[in-house]
Amino acid sequence: MALSVALHIPSPPINGFYIGPLFVHFYGLMYVVGITLAIIIARRRWRAVGGDVSLVTDVAVWAVPAGIIGGRIYFDITTPFDITPHAWYGPFAVWDGGLGIWGGVLGGAAVGIWRVHRAGADWRLMADAVAPALLVAQAIGRIGNYFNQELFGKPSTLPWAVQISPAFRPHGYQAFSTFQPSFLYEAIFDLALAAALVWLGHHRHIRPPGLFALYVAGYSAYRIFEETIRIDSSAHFLGLRLNFFVALVGTVAGLTWFFFTQRRKPAPEPAGPAPEPAGQEPAAASGATEPQSATGVGHDQP
Repeated sequence: MALSVALHIPSPPINGFYIGPLFVHFYGLMYVVGITLAIIIARRRWRAVGGDVSLVTDVAVWAVPAGIIGGRIYFDITTPFDITPHAWYGPFAVWDGGLGIWGGVLGGAAVGIWRVHRAGADWRLMADAVAPALLVAQAIGRIGNYFNQELFGKPSTLPWAVQISPAFRPHGYQAFSTFQPSFLYEAIFDLALAAALVWLGHHRHIRPPGLFALYVAGYSAYRIFEETIRIDSSAHFLGLRLNFFVALVGTVAGLTWFFFTQRRKPAPEPAGPAPEPAGQEPAAASGATEPQSATGVGHDQP
């Protein structure tokens, strides 16, 4: 027993630090680190398909706030009983935790597609470039959940169980001190899925946005499992956590999306160059056309 206790993940002694009068929450800091890494990874992947890396930064400037807003709205709607009480800013208190990944992905993706389309680039290629980067950001964000002592699972005596301080234990679980570190499980899975998507992109011919569809399906499939072990407060439907059904829908939708994107036939290639109209120079000689890249070069749009 002594060995088992020694191997447990200890509860964090602090959840942030001061810089002068400013208190920096580790939860928020982990999101900043995760987003930064995601942008770096997405820029490298976008450059590899011939894209202008400045577009990734532009998309991030719009999509990240949209993702945070979307994630908070989802949290407020699905778990209103977890909103910080007795404070007008309760629905906006993201520093206390509370970002629903489903709302975050939906909000960020919608705004991101809009920005990519406005720039004249192919949003499907961008989605595939971003998919592994999103998983890395999510994995880093789960470290923030550890410092907030949240999103853990059922009581456990496993050697890697996490110790949770009494103040953070859910109602009915005060007698237990160690719990399944579901946030750690998810972080490991996210990094493994990110690596798998990168491998598939390099070794298999996946039509875009197939990798993003697999991201949706793979992450959602994992969450089906995670929702069976988590004990944090949640809305329930038919006796199961609401996010269990959301994850189920996400898994089916992602797999269906992937199936149809891979069955989609590419546009037929012309048998040969089209005949030039009489009296006109060939396009290649006159410089009338330019090759298009993933960035949509030639579109004079921000």
